[in-house]
Amino acid sequence: MIVNTASKCGYTPQYEGLEALYRKYHNKLVIIGFPANNFLRQEPGTNSEIKTFCQKNYGVSFPMAAKISVKGKNMHPLYIWLTEKKYNQYSNSSVKWNFQKYLIDEKGNLVQVFSPGVKPDSEEIINAIEK
Repeated sequence: MIVNTASKCGYTPQYEGLEALYRKYHNKLVIIGFPANNFLRQEPGTNSEIKTFCQKNYGVSFPMAAKISVKGKNMHPLYIWLTEKKYNQYSNSSVKWNFQKYLIDEKGNLVQVFSPGVKPDSEEIINAIEK
């Protein structure tokens, strides 16, 4: 699961749920957080500051990538793949806000996109993981 994250967002407490998901499904699920400062500058920290914040406040142990851009002219190539059907063969989708979630199967196929408001412990996400 790939998630664009931010430390100063109303959805920031989702780190806790993502960590719980990561621990529960560690044998079949990897979560990678991608900090991004694209939405109201809600991720202003350095990579080191972000890592410390996540570990100290939410006990995050899942991998956190370096800060990237998830939209606009500097969009990271991963997010170009995630958001364009011609590459991912699943759907076109723009990143709506922080904590949008992309579920990729073990073969590398994008299989579901969850909006930022969908909590990590939601039935929708659990069912998709357990499929």
